[in-house]
Amino acid sequence: MKAPETMTDDTRPDEEGVPVSVRIRERIRAARKRFHANDNIAEFIRPGELEQLLDEVTEKMQAVLDAMVIDTANDHNTDDTARRVAKMYLKEVFAGRYVPAPTITEFPNAEHLNELMIVGPITVRSACSHHFCPVIGKVWIGVMPNEHTNVIGLSKYARLAEWVMGRPQIQEEAVVQLADLIQEKTQPDGLAIVMEATHYCMAWRGVKDMSSRMINSVMRGVFLKDANLRREFLSLIPREG
Repeated sequence: MKAPETMTDDTRPDEEGVPVSVRIRERIRAARKRFHANDNIAEFIRPGELEQLLDEVTEKMQAVLDAMVIDTANDHNTDDTARRVAKMYLKEVFAGRYVPAPTITEFPNAEHLNELMIVGPITVRSACSHHFCPVIGKVWIGVMPNEHTNVIGLSKYARLAEWVMGRPQIQEEAVVQLADLIQEKTQPDGLAIVMEATHYCMAWRGVKDMSSRMINSVMRGVFLKDANLRREFLSLIPREG
């Protein structure tokens, strides 16, 4: 029996000349998976392809600058802007799409902790899917553990939040994604998340309102069922104003 092919750094002969974005997209479609703006696609990217994708995005970003009638050949301020923007999107602000989830070490709840724990405020940075304008805010996470809950380090909540928010997002969906991820990792009796953020698609363009904020929450388990616990969590969040 022929051994299954393994994924290597080399491009197969039938892929030569095909843009790397097309190859990645075809793998995702073959697996019948989504590749929306806020989806992680790391499992479909082969070693070395992220650098190829960086080259492709650079080329297309240069075409955008050309279409905007910016003379990057003679303007020292923009002569390398296409590359900088491509690198920013793929390796910084949207890295949550292209890299695997951070490694999270989990420990058993040896002391059978069952009291409310709140982590935050965690500063989060994202961008809205509609305009790619920054979304900057803070997240508070409340966990009600049980004896079977996995315990993770406090900094790991921030790493998970950064990974989820490091994609083009809609705030309502981002908070649900983060809740699903923490729920899967820790299996608590209850989980509560509140996010408050400034959306620069409102502050920088459109109505240009700098004071506007969006606040939303997700409540799971006992936080959804127990109004007193929910009030306790919300009352302990130190929010300005």
